[in-house]
Amino acid sequence: MNSTLVQMTLLMACGVAWRMLCPAGLTAVQTRLVLTSFVYYLLLPAMVLDVLWTADIGLQSLQYSVLGVSSILLAMLCTWIIGKLLKFEGRRLGAIMLAAVPNVTYLGLPVIEQTFGAWARSVVIQMDLFAAAPIVLTLGILIARHYGEDPSETPKSTLSFLNAPPFWAAALAVLLNLNGMVAPIWLTGVLQKLSAAVVPLMLVSLGLALNWQAVTARNIPYVMPVILIKMLLMPLFALFLASYLPMEGKYKAAAVLDLAMPSMVLGVVFCDRYRLDSALYAMAVTVTTALSLTTLPIWHGVLINEFLK
Repeated sequence: MNSTLVQMTLLMACGVAWRMLCPAGLTAVQTRLVLTSFVYYLLLPAMVLDVLWTADIGLQSLQYSVLGVSSILLAMLCTWIIGKLLKFEGRRLGAIMLAAVPNVTYLGLPVIEQTFGAWARSVVIQMDLFAAAPIVLTLGILIARHYGEDPSETPKSTLSFLNAPPFWAAALAVLLNLNGMVAPIWLTGVLQKLSAAVVPLMLVSLGLALNWQAVTARNIPYVMPVILIKMLLMPLFALFLASYLPMEGKYKAAAVLDLAMPSMVLGVVFCDRYRLDSALYAMAVTVTTALSLTTLPIWHGVLINEFLK
């Protein structure tokens, strides 16, 4: 696990270095937009198609959904309760509620795959497509609209997230999988080569998104609930819930560790669009990502002892 995190840290450091140096005059924002778009529209759909085409889809997929949705909703609810009790301003409350969602793909995929093996890709992708992404792109948008401002004259439907390349790829993969279609060798080779680029580009992009200038003393009281709920309470609840699910121990361990990831990067897009507190959100992502280098090995040890004795 420690070796994996060292590798991940070095790749993220490449993104951090790019942010500081701006080679060829390309800023972190410009570079991250290109990288994330390339991954989102081509590489990630290729990986989704490659993995879900041969994955064991069925009751276990439903269990991933139950585990992920329940854990994320609990984290969001807890941040809302704390925010209401402490009377956080709406823009800040909306930001910390979004920050309760884990970075199941951009950091979860490389960490889980490197820690458990290639089979764990399926766990991460199903946790994302069947749990995290639907919540973020429905409830997450509703939260952002409620606590922020919607600048568009005709707001998009909350179900518009289904009109996205990873979901098209997932629908096609599930259809091919359930009908017993076998992928041609040449197509499998192409999909695997495209998939191989996902992890390093995701990590470099994550490094580009980290902004230490956003870390300020005045935001510490607002970030503390995110740290406690996201890095402690949420994985603890996921561990408890997973112990009652009828799936093999290694799948439970991978799924729970995925939910122990730091705050998702995507939320900053919603904060910018709906005018929430983007600086606060950026600090939450940066701080929880840094802390995850310590918390993830701890949770990994707990999960190994609990599910893989």
